[in-house]
Amino acid sequence: MATKEKQDQVPKNIINTGWILVLGALMPMLDSTMVNIAINHLSHDFNTGLDSIQWVTTGYVLATAIAVPIAGWAIQRFDGKNLVIGANVLFLLGSILSGLSWNIDAMIIFRIVQGAAAGFILPLMSTLMAQIAGPQYMGRLMSIIGIPIVLGPILGPVVGAIIIQSVSWRWIFFVNVPVGVIAIALMMWKLQHFTPVNPQAKFDFVGITLLGIISATLIYGITDAAKNATFNNGATIGFTIAGIFSLVVYIVYAAYRKDAAILPLHLFKIKSFDGAMLGLFLAGIANNGPMLLLPLFFQNVRGFSVINAGLMLISQGVGMLVARPLIGRMTDKLGARTVVLVSLAFTIAGTLPFVFFDHNASLVWISVALFIRGIGIGGVSIPMMTDAYTGMEKADVPASSIGTRIIQNIGGAFGSAVLATVVSLSVTSAPTLRVMTTAYQNGFKVALFVSLLLLLPALLLTNRVKASTN
Repeated sequence: MATKEKQDQVPKNIINTGWILVLGALMPMLDSTMVNIAINHLSHDFNTGLDSIQWVTTGYVLATAIAVPIAGWAIQRFDGKNLVIGANVLFLLGSILSGLSWNIDAMIIFRIVQGAAAGFILPLMSTLMAQIAGPQYMGRLMSIIGIPIVLGPILGPVVGAIIIQSVSWRWIFFVNVPVGVIAIALMMWKLQHFTPVNPQAKFDFVGITLLGIISATLIYGITDAAKNATFNNGATIGFTIAGIFSLVVYIVYAAYRKDAAILPLHLFKIKSFDGAMLGLFLAGIANNGPMLLLPLFFQNVRGFSVINAGLMLISQGVGMLVARPLIGRMTDKLGARTVVLVSLAFTIAGTLPFVFFDHNASLVWISVALFIRGIGIGGVSIPMMTDAYTGMEKADVPASSIGTRIIQNIGGAFGSAVLATVVSLSVTSAPTLRVMTTAYQNGFKVALFVSLLLLLPALLLTNRVKASTN
């Protein structure tokens, strides 16, 4: 028994590689959430309106979306070690320059540099981990990837608020320097070289451009909807149509190019890949959307400060961290389907109370609900990310990383926009406490409904329990 348990343990060299890659990913995951806290300070210091300031975040997101398919091609052709080091160096440089920005135009340019680097770092991390883990250890290693995904939305706002109140918004970017230097040093010293899966891969200019356009137009259109609190506006409709049209063009193009396409259509013949892609999109609404609503609920309904609102979210982060090691092991043993279905039950149980919570709700019960919800959402995305690689040939791993990262980017933007718009549209009269409470409850109702919808794509995921009994 002891020998079998020892054989089942993830080798130390694989774990170490995973931690090194995660350390590099902490910069973009924390940075993207901390900057949102600083928007009002940036507007004041640069003496500019929110129409310009929004491009500090929008430019970053769009650059990330466009860079993802390019990263998918690069990882096929070049050594992954050199790519991930280069991407981290570029992100660190963008961070330093962002902190030194002298006007809003410079800030936007440097944030675009950061976003482009982040568009490489995150899919590279997933692809390289998939290559070193293999199917045997995939779930447990992907649970390591979940660490920056967990810590970003939870710690980012709290750390950002503390930095802004204690020193200056510029330190939101400078704080990346020690993290980045350590990560880059460890990558140069300890990270293994990765043999390119296809050194002759040609740059699929048309496919990469189309995927970039699809991501950028849909994300920008969705972001504009959230800003205007309605999906019925010219920019949202126009950019959404452009994104859908580009998607149709890409499908026709990929059907013609077959395996030479940057994201080949044959991947969608794999049932678990389809379930993961659809599930990750819906998870963007069910999981990411409430990440936006929760701190606003605490501030606008409970009257908390930014820091106290962030501190209230810690119990959700604790739940996610508690579930993380078990999620990886259970995914490897039982398959993604069982883990996701059980996790969705926790997510639904933890989200349901927020449909009824108001300004009088007990903070103890709120913390309990957040803890339960944290356990649930910690076990939804990671198994689906893992299952996206199930049954893949090694040469298809980079393409799978492209697909999952694109759908996560679009789903995350869509989730935030949908719930923000639902809340805004619910405030049809003076924003009294009762009106605001109802508005946020409506937002959580949508998140709850989408969590129930997630049960459907979960049924497409791998079920190793059934396979082992046949």
